[in-house]
This record gives sequence, C-alpha cells and structure tokens, in this order.
Amino acid sequence: DLRKQARQLENELDLKLVSFSKLCTSYSSTRDGRRDRYSSDTTPLLNGSSQDRMFETMAVEIEQLLGKLTGINDKMAEYTNSAGVPSLNAALMHTLQRHRDILQDYTHEFHKTKANFLAIRERENLLGSVRKDIESYKSGSGVNNRRTELFLKEHEHLRNSDRLIEETISIAMATKENMTSQRGMLKSIQSKMNTLANRFPAVNSLIQRVNLRKRRDSLILGGIIGICTILLLLYAFH
Repeated sequence: DLRKQARQLENELDLKLVSFSKLCTSYSSTRDGRRDRYSSDTTPLLNGSSQDRMFETMAVEIEQLLGKLTGINDKMAEYTNSAGVPSLNAALMHTLQRHRDILQDYTHEFHKTKANFLAIRERENLLGSVRKDIESYKSGSGVNNRRTELFLKEHEHLRNSDRLIEETISIAMATKENMTSQRGMLKSIQSKMNTLANRFPAVNSLIQRVNLRKRRDSLILGGIIGICTILLLLYAFH
C-alpha cells in the first residue's frame, strides 16, 4: 500500500514538474511577445499576471506533493526497520533507496526550475524598469533630442572636414616626395654631365678654339667691310 501511494505521488509529481518546466520556459517568450504587442509600458509586465499566479499555485502544489512523498518514504523506512522477515530486508531496502533517489531527483529538479524562474522574473523586472526609464526619457526630452541630433550632425560635418584636410595633406606630402625625387634625378644628371666634361677636357678646349676662330673671322670680315665702305664713300665724293 505504501509503495502504491508512493508511485501515485511520483506520477503526479512527474506531470506537475513537466508542466512547471514548460511554464518557466515559456515565461520569457511570453513577456517578449507582450512587449512587442504594446509599444508603451503603461501596462505592468509582471504584477497581477496570470503566469505569476500559476507559478505560485503550481509551486505550492509541488511542495505539498513532495511533503507527502517524504512522509510516505518515512513510513516505508519505519516498516522496513520493523519487518519480521529478515530475508526480505535487502529487497525492501533496495526499494526504499530507489524511492528516496526519485524523491531527491524530483526535489532537485523542482528547486532548480524554481530558481531559474525567479532569475528570469528578476531579469524581466530589471528590463522593464530600464525600458520605462528609456520611454520616460524619450517622451520628456524632445527638445534635448533635437539638440542632440543637431550636435551629432555638426560632429559628422567636422569629421568630414577633418577627413578632407587629411586627404589634402596626404596629396601635398606625395607631391613633395615626387619633387624631391625629381630633384635628385636632376642632380644625378648634372653630376654625370660634370663627370663627362672632366673626362674629356680636349673636347672642351677644341670647342673653345672653334669659338675663338669664329670670333676672329667675324672681326676680320667686319674690318674688311668697313674699309671697303670708307673707300667707296671717298670715291663717291671725289
């Protein structure tokens, strides 16, 4: 009879714990759907909600069932200790230990699920208060939001100006580098020309002689032309 009662309580606990776990799993998603449905926080998320009442009711029922199952296990332990047939003590102790393990597992699962539910509810409370603060700030600070938007636009303009200045500076630096490289190339060409001039001094002297001869020939030709002109003038007047 005690084993039958224990099995019945265990079956009821198993069903209750499954429903309790589903309730805790669907709690957060239900809150998210409610927040999407209502754009404002005028309605409370948690106070007076049906899920909270269901949680409290199911928690009390499970605790009562755990208490009853604990009492049944205690009675089975008393019966095992007072049994008059020694050959059945080993089987009875094994059965009692199995029911105790089941009770321990159910108790652990209940406390774990309950702790998870309370943690989710606390997080939802915090999120709800934060969302209320955000909504109140948005609704009561329209002018500040407009100023903030203007400041952000001005900040973006300044960032664009800085970007353009940086691009201009980079172009100037690239131009400077190109001019420096061209200057080096011209210097190298000049040095090569000087080297060639130093290597061939005879060419320079020959060029200078040719230039001097051209100048002398020009002077001689000019002198002859001048004398001829004077002679022609004298002949014409006489």
